[in-house]
Amino acid sequence: MSDDNIIEQFKKQIADAKQNSTTIRIRGGGTKDFYGVSLEGDLLETKSYSGISEYEPTELVITAKSGTPLKLIEKTLSENNQMLAFEPPHMGPEASFGGCIASGLSGPRRASQGAVRDLVLGVRMLNSEGIDLQFGGKVMKNVAGFDVSRLLAGSFGTLGLILECSVKVLPKPESERTIFMEMNQESALKKMNQMAGMSIPLSATCYDGTQLAARLSGSNIAVATALKKIGGESTDESSFWHSIKEHTHAFFNSEGCLYRLSMNPAAPMNAYPTALIEWNGSTRWIWNNGSLSEHQAFANKHGGHAVAFRGNQPGRNICELPKALHAMQVKVKDALDPHRVFGEKRLFSEF
Repeated sequence: MSDDNIIEQFKKQIADAKQNSTTIRIRGGGTKDFYGVSLEGDLLETKSYSGISEYEPTELVITAKSGTPLKLIEKTLSENNQMLAFEPPHMGPEASFGGCIASGLSGPRRASQGAVRDLVLGVRMLNSEGIDLQFGGKVMKNVAGFDVSRLLAGSFGTLGLILECSVKVLPKPESERTIFMEMNQESALKKMNQMAGMSIPLSATCYDGTQLAARLSGSNIAVATALKKIGGESTDESSFWHSIKEHTHAFFNSEGCLYRLSMNPAAPMNAYPTALIEWNGSTRWIWNNGSLSEHQAFANKHGGHAVAFRGNQPGRNICELPKALHAMQVKVKDALDPHRVFGEKRLFSEF
Protein backbone atom coordinates (compact mmCIF):
# COMPACT_ATOMS: atom_id res chain seq x y z
CA MET A 1 0.00 0.00 0.00
CA SER A 2 1.33 3.44 -0.92
CA ASP A 3 2.09 6.10 1.64
CA ASP A 4 -0.75 8.25 0.29
CA ASN A 5 -3.24 5.42 0.78
CA ILE A 6 -2.03 4.83 4.33
CA ILE A 7 -2.45 8.52 5.16
CA GLU A 8 -5.95 8.48 3.65
CA GLN A 9 -6.81 5.59 5.96
CA PHE A 10 -5.52 7.59 8.92
CA LYS A 11 -7.63 10.57 7.84
CA LYS A 12 -10.73 8.42 7.51
CA GLN A 13 -10.29 6.94 10.97
CA ILE A 14 -9.88 10.43 12.42
CA ALA A 15 -12.96 11.69 10.55
CA ASP A 16 -15.04 8.73 11.75
CA ALA A 17 -13.96 9.32 15.34
CA LYS A 18 -14.89 12.99 15.11
CA GLN A 19 -18.29 12.22 13.54
CA ASN A 20 -19.14 9.47 16.03
CA SER A 21 -17.74 11.35 19.06
CA THR A 22 -15.33 8.51 19.78
CA THR A 23 -11.62 8.64 20.49
CA ILE A 24 -8.44 7.27 18.96
CA ARG A 25 -5.42 5.79 20.69
CA ILE A 26 -2.28 6.11 18.58
CA ARG A 27 0.13 3.20 18.86
CA GLY A 28 3.54 2.54 17.32
CA GLY A 29 5.23 -0.46 18.88
CA GLY A 30 3.26 -0.31 22.12
CA THR A 31 6.41 -0.33 24.26
CA LYS A 32 5.25 2.71 26.30
CA ASP A 33 1.72 1.39 26.97
CA PHE A 34 2.62 1.13 30.67
CA TYR A 35 2.69 4.93 30.96
CA GLY A 36 -0.38 7.03 31.61
CA VAL A 37 -3.74 7.12 33.36
CA SER A 38 -5.45 4.62 31.05
CA LEU A 39 -5.51 3.29 27.50
CA GLU A 40 -8.81 4.20 25.89
CA GLY A 41 -10.03 4.66 22.33
CA ASP A 42 -9.95 2.81 19.02
CA LEU A 43 -6.44 1.77 18.04
CA LEU A 44 -4.68 3.62 15.23
CA GLU A 45 -1.43 1.79 14.49
CA THR A 46 1.40 3.49 12.64
CA LYS A 47 3.55 0.45 11.83
CA SER A 48 2.50 0.47 8.16
CA TYR A 49 3.77 4.03 7.70
CA SER A 50 7.48 3.28 7.94
CA GLY A 51 10.77 4.28 6.42
CA ILE A 52 13.53 6.88 6.49
CA SER A 53 12.37 9.80 4.35
CA GLU A 54 15.59 11.76 4.20
CA TYR A 55 19.05 11.41 5.69
CA GLU A 56 22.18 13.27 4.75
CA PRO A 57 24.94 12.48 7.27
CA THR A 58 26.86 15.67 6.50
CA GLU A 59 23.80 17.73 7.48
CA LEU A 60 23.40 15.94 10.85
CA VAL A 61 19.64 15.62 10.35
CA ILE A 62 17.41 12.58 9.83
CA THR A 63 13.75 12.59 8.81
CA ALA A 64 11.69 9.44 9.22
CA LYS A 65 8.07 8.26 9.28
CA SER A 66 6.38 7.59 12.58
CA GLY A 67 6.10 3.81 12.22
CA THR A 68 9.81 3.33 11.46
CA PRO A 69 11.43 0.92 13.95
CA LEU A 70 13.67 2.86 16.31
CA LYS A 71 16.34 0.17 15.98
CA LEU A 72 16.46 0.84 12.21
CA ILE A 73 17.02 4.55 12.84
CA GLU A 74 19.86 3.82 15.27
CA LYS A 75 21.41 1.20 12.98
CA THR A 76 21.42 3.60 10.04
CA LEU A 77 22.99 6.34 12.13
CA SER A 78 25.57 3.98 13.62
CA GLU A 79 26.70 2.93 10.13
CA ASN A 80 27.61 6.58 9.63
CA ASN A 81 29.19 6.90 13.08
CA GLN A 82 26.31 9.04 14.32
CA MET A 83 23.65 8.75 17.02
CA LEU A 84 20.45 10.14 18.51
CA ALA A 85 21.97 12.43 21.11
CA PHE A 86 19.14 12.05 23.66
CA GLU A 87 19.79 8.29 23.85
CA PRO A 88 16.10 7.24 23.77
CA PRO A 89 14.94 4.21 25.76
CA HIS A 90 13.23 1.52 23.68
CA MET A 91 11.46 -0.32 26.52
CA GLY A 92 10.90 -3.20 24.11
CA PRO A 93 11.98 -4.54 20.70
CA GLU A 94 9.08 -2.97 18.78
CA ALA A 95 9.79 0.65 19.70
CA SER A 96 8.97 3.08 16.88
CA PHE A 97 10.42 6.44 15.91
CA GLY A 98 7.06 8.17 16.33
CA GLY A 99 6.67 6.64 19.78
CA CYS A 100 10.16 7.82 20.66
CA ILE A 101 9.17 11.41 19.85
CA ALA A 102 5.65 11.24 21.29
CA SER A 103 6.83 9.77 24.61
CA GLY A 104 9.55 12.38 25.00
CA LEU A 105 11.67 10.00 27.08
CA SER A 106 15.44 10.45 27.16
CA GLY A 107 18.26 8.24 28.36
CA PRO A 108 21.45 8.80 30.40
CA ARG A 109 22.90 11.33 27.93
CA ARG A 110 20.01 13.75 28.41
CA ALA A 111 21.77 15.93 31.02
CA SER A 112 24.66 16.68 28.67
CA GLN A 113 23.03 16.70 25.22
CA GLY A 114 19.45 17.74 25.85
CA ALA A 115 16.00 16.15 25.79
CA VAL A 116 13.98 14.91 22.83
CA ARG A 117 12.24 18.25 22.28
CA ASP A 118 15.59 20.07 22.25
CA LEU A 119 16.62 18.14 19.14
CA VAL A 120 13.33 18.03 17.23
CA LEU A 121 13.53 20.31 14.20
CA GLY A 122 10.23 19.76 12.44
CA VAL A 123 7.18 17.55 12.26
CA ARG A 124 4.44 16.58 9.85
CA MET A 125 1.15 15.69 11.54
CA LEU A 126 -2.59 15.16 11.16
CA ASN A 127 -4.80 17.19 13.47
CA SER A 128 -8.29 16.34 14.71
CA GLU A 129 -9.75 17.68 11.45
CA GLY A 130 -7.60 15.25 9.48
CA ILE A 131 -5.65 18.17 8.00
CA ASP A 132 -2.07 17.43 6.96
CA LEU A 133 0.15 20.04 8.64
CA GLN A 134 3.87 20.75 8.82
CA PHE A 135 5.73 22.72 11.47
CA GLY A 136 9.38 23.62 11.83
CA GLY A 137 11.85 22.43 9.24
CA LYS A 138 14.95 20.35 8.66
CA VAL A 139 17.64 22.81 9.74
CA MET A 140 18.43 24.32 13.13
CA LYS A 141 17.87 27.92 11.90
CA ASN A 142 14.26 27.30 10.90
CA VAL A 143 12.35 28.38 14.00
CA ALA A 144 9.68 30.60 12.44
CA GLY A 145 6.09 30.36 13.66
CA PHE A 146 4.65 28.32 16.50
CA ASP A 147 6.96 25.58 17.75
CA VAL A 148 4.29 22.87 17.59
CA SER A 149 6.86 20.26 16.60
CA ARG A 150 8.50 20.42 20.02
CA LEU A 151 5.13 20.67 21.73
CA LEU A 152 4.30 17.21 20.37
CA ALA A 153 7.37 15.72 22.06
CA GLY A 154 6.07 14.14 25.26
CA SER A 155 2.39 14.52 24.32
CA PHE A 156 1.87 10.73 24.04
CA GLY A 157 -0.39 11.10 21.02
CA THR A 158 -2.90 13.36 22.78
CA LEU A 159 -2.52 16.38 20.47
CA GLY A 160 -2.33 14.84 17.02
CA LEU A 161 -0.94 12.05 14.87
CA ILE A 162 2.76 12.44 14.08
CA LEU A 163 3.40 11.36 10.47
CA GLU A 164 7.05 12.31 10.11
CA CYS A 165 9.67 13.99 12.25
CA SER A 166 13.06 15.57 11.63
CA VAL A 167 15.63 15.51 14.40
CA LYS A 168 19.19 16.69 14.82
CA VAL A 169 21.76 13.90 15.22
CA LEU A 170 25.35 14.01 16.48
CA PRO A 171 28.59 12.20 15.68
CA LYS A 172 29.48 9.37 18.04
CA PRO A 173 32.24 10.32 20.48
CA GLU A 174 35.77 9.28 19.57
CA SER A 175 36.28 7.83 23.03
CA GLU A 176 33.97 6.74 25.85
CA ARG A 177 35.02 5.55 29.30
CA THR A 178 33.12 4.86 32.53
CA ILE A 179 34.38 5.16 36.09
CA PHE A 180 32.72 3.25 38.95
CA MET A 181 33.18 4.57 42.48
CA GLU A 182 31.82 2.90 45.62
CA MET A 183 30.32 5.44 48.03
CA ASN A 184 27.17 6.31 49.96
CA GLN A 185 24.29 8.38 48.64
CA GLU A 186 25.32 11.68 50.23
CA SER A 187 28.85 11.40 48.86
CA ALA A 188 27.51 10.41 45.43
CA LEU A 189 25.32 13.53 45.23
CA LYS A 190 28.23 15.75 46.18
CA LYS A 191 30.46 14.06 43.63
CA MET A 192 27.86 14.41 40.88
CA ASN A 193 27.48 18.13 41.54
CA GLN A 194 31.23 18.55 41.68
CA MET A 195 31.81 16.78 38.35
CA ALA A 196 28.93 18.65 36.68
CA GLY A 197 30.75 21.91 37.44
CA MET A 198 34.08 20.72 36.06
CA SER A 199 35.30 21.35 32.53
CA ILE A 200 35.16 17.69 31.49
CA PRO A 201 33.20 15.78 28.80
CA LEU A 202 30.75 14.26 31.29
CA SER A 203 27.96 12.49 29.35
CA ALA A 204 26.18 10.52 32.11
CA THR A 205 26.08 9.91 35.86
CA CYS A 206 24.12 7.39 37.90
CA TYR A 207 24.12 6.24 41.52
CA ASP A 208 22.40 2.85 41.91
CA GLY A 209 22.55 2.54 45.70
CA THR A 210 26.04 1.09 45.99
CA GLN A 211 28.21 2.80 43.41
CA LEU A 212 28.43 6.01 41.41
CA ALA A 213 29.00 5.58 37.67
CA ALA A 214 30.33 8.48 35.61
CA ARG A 215 30.69 8.30 31.83
CA LEU A 216 33.08 10.47 29.85
CA SER A 217 32.52 10.95 26.11
CA GLY A 218 34.57 12.98 23.67
CA SER A 219 37.94 13.10 21.96
CA ASN A 220 40.71 10.78 23.13
CA ILE A 221 42.63 13.72 24.57
CA ALA A 222 39.62 15.23 26.39
CA VAL A 223 38.62 11.92 27.96
CA ALA A 224 42.19 11.09 29.01
CA THR A 225 42.59 14.55 30.59
CA ALA A 226 39.28 14.19 32.44
CA LEU A 227 40.26 10.79 33.79
CA LYS A 228 43.36 12.34 35.34
CA LYS A 229 41.22 15.02 37.02
CA ILE A 230 38.68 12.56 38.45
CA GLY A 231 40.98 9.64 39.19
CA GLY A 232 40.03 6.00 39.59
CA GLU A 233 39.96 3.04 37.24
CA SER A 234 38.01 3.37 34.02
CA THR A 235 36.36 0.87 31.68
CA ASP A 236 34.58 0.92 28.32
CA GLU A 237 31.55 -0.66 30.03
CA SER A 238 28.35 0.01 28.06
CA SER A 239 25.97 -2.65 29.40
CA PHE A 240 25.50 -0.70 32.64
CA TRP A 241 24.18 2.35 30.79
CA HIS A 242 21.97 0.17 28.63
CA SER A 243 20.45 -1.35 31.78
CA ILE A 244 19.72 2.12 33.16
CA LYS A 245 18.27 3.37 29.88
CA GLU A 246 16.04 0.32 29.33
CA HIS A 247 15.17 -0.20 33.02
CA THR A 248 16.63 -3.70 33.10
CA HIS A 249 18.97 -2.83 35.97
CA ALA A 250 18.22 -4.76 39.18
CA PHE A 251 16.86 -1.60 40.79
CA PHE A 252 13.92 -1.56 38.38
CA ASN A 253 13.10 -5.24 38.99
CA SER A 254 10.43 -4.62 41.59
CA GLU A 255 6.66 -4.39 41.94
CA GLY A 256 4.34 -1.52 42.80
CA CYS A 257 4.56 2.08 41.67
CA LEU A 258 7.79 3.54 40.31
CA TYR A 259 8.02 7.31 40.80
CA ARG A 260 10.33 9.72 39.01
CA LEU A 261 11.26 12.91 40.84
CA SER A 262 12.83 15.77 38.89
CA MET A 263 14.33 18.56 40.97
CA ASN A 264 17.31 20.70 41.88
CA PRO A 265 20.35 18.41 41.59
CA ALA A 266 21.66 19.65 44.94
CA ALA A 267 18.47 18.68 46.81
CA PRO A 268 19.10 16.35 49.79
CA MET A 269 17.77 12.80 49.70
CA ASN A 270 17.30 11.96 53.39
CA ALA A 271 13.70 10.94 52.72
CA TYR A 272 14.72 8.52 49.94
CA PRO A 273 17.73 6.48 51.06
CA THR A 274 17.20 3.73 48.44
CA ALA A 275 16.67 5.95 45.38
CA LEU A 276 18.46 5.52 42.07
CA ILE A 277 19.85 8.91 41.04
CA GLU A 278 20.56 10.08 37.48
CA TRP A 279 21.36 13.17 35.42
CA ASN A 280 23.87 14.72 37.82
CA GLY A 281 21.37 14.48 40.68
CA SER A 282 18.35 16.06 38.97
CA THR A 283 16.39 12.81 38.48
CA ARG A 284 15.62 10.34 41.28
CA TRP A 285 13.74 7.06 40.92
CA ILE A 286 11.92 5.58 43.92
CA TRP A 287 9.62 2.62 44.62
CA ASN A 288 6.43 2.55 46.72
CA ASN A 289 7.51 5.17 49.22
CA GLY A 290 4.45 7.27 50.05
CA SER A 291 1.83 8.81 47.78
CA LEU A 292 2.14 10.95 44.67
CA SER A 293 0.98 13.99 46.69
CA GLU A 294 3.76 13.45 49.22
CA HIS A 295 6.39 13.10 46.51
CA GLN A 296 5.06 16.19 44.74
CA ALA A 297 5.24 18.19 47.97
CA PHE A 298 8.89 17.17 48.44
CA ALA A 299 9.72 17.96 44.80
CA ASN A 300 8.01 21.36 45.05
CA LYS A 301 10.32 22.31 47.90
CA HIS A 302 13.26 21.76 45.59
CA GLY A 303 11.98 23.35 42.41
CA GLY A 304 10.69 20.22 40.70
CA HIS A 305 7.86 17.78 40.18
CA ALA A 306 6.97 14.11 40.63
CA VAL A 307 5.51 11.60 38.16
CA ALA A 308 4.02 8.15 38.71
CA PHE A 309 6.05 6.54 35.94
CA ARG A 310 5.05 2.86 36.06
CA GLY A 311 2.63 0.73 38.08
CA ASN A 312 0.29 3.62 38.89
CA GLN A 313 -3.16 2.65 40.16
CA PRO A 314 -5.70 2.65 37.28
CA GLY A 315 -7.57 5.92 36.86
CA ARG A 316 -5.18 8.03 38.92
CA ASN A 317 -3.35 10.95 37.38
CA ILE A 318 0.36 10.41 36.84
CA CYS A 319 1.21 13.91 38.08
CA GLU A 320 -0.28 16.84 39.97
CA LEU A 321 -0.01 20.14 38.12
CA PRO A 322 -0.43 23.63 39.61
CA LYS A 323 -3.74 25.20 38.57
CA ALA A 324 -2.15 27.70 36.20
CA LEU A 325 -0.11 25.02 34.42
CA HIS A 326 -3.09 22.68 34.25
CA ALA A 327 -5.19 25.46 32.71
CA MET A 328 -2.47 25.96 30.11
CA GLN A 329 -2.55 22.25 29.29
CA VAL A 330 -6.31 22.46 28.75
CA LYS A 331 -5.88 25.45 26.42
CA VAL A 332 -3.27 23.58 24.36
CA LYS A 333 -5.57 20.57 24.12
CA ASP A 334 -8.50 22.79 23.10
CA ALA A 335 -6.41 24.46 20.42
CA LEU A 336 -4.94 21.33 18.83
CA ASP A 337 -7.64 18.76 19.57
CA PRO A 338 -10.92 20.61 20.24
CA HIS A 339 -13.00 17.55 19.36
CA ARG A 340 -11.16 15.37 21.89
CA VAL A 341 -10.27 12.81 19.23
CA PHE A 342 -6.84 11.80 20.48
CA GLY A 343 -5.65 9.96 23.58
CA GLU A 344 -8.58 10.21 25.95
CA LYS A 345 -7.44 9.94 29.59
CA ARG A 346 -3.88 9.06 28.62
CA LEU A 347 -2.20 11.87 30.54
CA PHE A 348 -5.07 13.30 32.59
CA SER A 349 -8.18 11.59 33.91
CA GLU A 350 -10.50 14.41 32.82
CA PHE A 351 -9.43 14.54 29.13
